[in-house]
Amino acid sequence: MRLYIFSSDTKKGLRAFASDIAGTSLPEQFRPWRAVGVVGVDKDPPHNLPRAEIEEAIESEGYKLWRMKPKAA
Repeated sequence: MRLYIFSSDTKKGLRAFASDIAGTSLPEQFRPWRAVGVVGVDKDPPHNLPRAEIEEAIESEGYKLWRMKPKAA
Protein backbone atom coordinates (compact mmCIF):
# COMPACT_ATOMS: atom_id res chain seq x y z
CA MET A 1 0.00 0.00 0.00
CA ARG A 2 1.26 3.48 -0.85
CA LEU A 3 1.05 5.78 2.20
CA TYR A 4 0.27 9.46 1.73
CA ILE A 5 1.43 11.83 4.45
CA PHE A 6 -0.63 14.86 5.42
CA SER A 7 -0.16 17.83 7.73
CA SER A 8 -3.03 19.54 9.54
CA ASP A 9 -3.16 23.29 8.98
CA THR A 10 -5.25 23.79 12.15
CA LYS A 11 -3.33 21.62 14.65
CA LYS A 12 0.40 22.31 14.69
CA GLY A 13 2.53 19.18 14.58
CA LEU A 14 -0.35 16.84 13.72
CA ARG A 15 0.31 14.51 10.80
CA ALA A 16 -1.64 11.68 9.26
CA PHE A 17 -1.23 8.76 6.91
CA ALA A 18 -3.96 7.84 4.43
CA SER A 19 -4.19 5.55 1.42
CA ASP A 20 -5.50 8.16 -1.04
CA ILE A 21 -3.82 11.33 -2.21
CA ALA A 22 -6.96 13.41 -1.56
CA GLY A 23 -7.10 12.43 2.12
CA THR A 24 -10.87 11.99 1.97
CA SER A 25 -10.94 9.80 5.09
CA LEU A 26 -9.03 12.21 7.34
CA PRO A 27 -10.80 13.70 10.41
CA GLU A 28 -12.87 16.80 9.67
CA GLN A 29 -12.01 18.57 12.93
CA PHE A 30 -8.36 18.98 11.87
CA ARG A 31 -9.00 20.21 8.31
CA PRO A 32 -7.67 21.56 6.13
CA TRP A 33 -5.12 18.84 5.49
CA ARG A 34 -2.16 19.39 3.18
CA ALA A 35 -0.37 16.53 1.39
CA VAL A 36 3.32 16.69 2.33
CA GLY A 37 4.74 13.36 1.19
CA VAL A 38 4.33 9.80 0.06
CA VAL A 39 5.88 6.51 1.15
CA GLY A 40 6.22 3.94 -1.62
CA VAL A 41 5.17 0.32 -1.25
CA ASP A 42 8.77 -0.85 -0.75
CA LYS A 43 9.87 2.02 1.54
CA ASP A 44 9.83 2.49 5.31
CA PRO A 45 7.70 5.26 6.86
CA PRO A 46 9.55 8.20 8.42
CA HIS A 47 10.72 8.34 12.03
CA ASN A 48 10.79 4.53 12.39
CA LEU A 49 6.99 4.41 12.53
CA PRO A 50 5.78 0.81 12.11
CA ARG A 51 4.29 0.23 8.64
CA ALA A 52 2.15 -2.71 9.83
CA GLU A 53 0.40 -0.55 12.47
CA ILE A 54 -0.14 2.27 9.97
CA GLU A 55 -1.66 -0.06 7.37
CA GLU A 56 -3.85 -1.75 9.98
CA ALA A 57 -5.20 1.63 11.17
CA ILE A 58 -5.86 2.74 7.59
CA GLU A 59 -7.78 -0.46 6.87
CA SER A 60 -9.91 -0.16 10.02
CA GLU A 61 -10.26 3.63 10.49
CA GLY A 62 -9.25 5.07 7.12
CA TYR A 63 -6.23 6.94 8.51
CA LYS A 64 -3.46 6.93 11.14
CA LEU A 65 -2.64 10.09 13.11
CA TRP A 66 0.76 10.93 14.62
CA ARG A 67 2.43 13.98 16.12
CA MET A 68 5.73 15.56 15.25
CA LYS A 69 7.85 16.34 18.26
CA PRO A 70 8.99 19.95 18.50
CA LYS A 71 12.58 20.48 17.41
CA ALA A 72 14.99 20.96 20.28
CA ALA A 73 16.48 24.45 20.51
